[in-house]
Amino acid sequence: MTMTRRTLRDLCDDLRARHRGDRPLLLPNAWDVASARAVVDAGFPVVATTSGGVAASLGYEDHEGAPAAEMLAVATRISCSVDVPVTVDAEAGYGMGVAGLVDALERAGAAGCNLEDTDHAHGTRRDPARHAAWLAAVRAAAAERGYGLVINARIDVFLADILAGSRTPQGELLADAVPRARAYLAAGADCVFPIALWEREPLAEFVAQVGAPVNVLATPHAPSIDELAAMGVARISWGSLMHHDVMRHFSESLTAIA
Repeated sequence: MTMTRRTLRDLCDDLRARHRGDRPLLLPNAWDVASARAVVDAGFPVVATTSGGVAASLGYEDHEGAPAAEMLAVATRISCSVDVPVTVDAEAGYGMGVAGLVDALERAGAAGCNLEDTDHAHGTRRDPARHAAWLAAVRAAAAERGYGLVINARIDVFLADILAGSRTPQGELLADAVPRARAYLAAGADCVFPIALWEREPLAEFVAQVGAPVNVLATPHAPSIDELAAMGVARISWGSLMHHDVMRHFSESLTAIA
């Protein structure tokens, strides 16, 4: 019996519905076809890509250091190799026009995408109102073509603080992060991703204040999966952490036989 691959519309609907389940959607991120197939073979119903892992596998740095065409080519190969929804880490959109970005994601077979509010060209975070307007334009462009793209809007408030070495108590950053989340959701995002928010009480408060699907990065500092589920977290992703683990194990194996 020949199995028919699901349409992109079906895959988008499937991914969106999984943000409303009783348990969080778990996304151990992949970086190539082999790792994507491993994710599916292990029983996970969705594949998410990691920009850091994909860029590294291509010989580039993360944070839009790789050409968009090469990153999206990997996404296309992954989506063609599995019959589950694929959500693509599209970073900050690679400086592409809205119509071009949406067209590229659709052609890549992406059921969803991450879009972050960092301006990598200038090393700053985008103004939230302008970023919300950009997200609204992405949503409108997708809707015009009947493309149900699931948008996960990444909020870089907490990550930027860590990278700057500030280590501000995360509760103090909610005054910036929560309005961004609400603006991005109002603009048409399906889920918000306060990357690197892991302190238990601020995270629980963020989820409660936002009142919509929230994605959490499964860092070693974050609460357990059961704790995150109890908070109402909709999805949990691993970002580039598993790629780092795999490469560390590979290096250790090489050292052992050198």
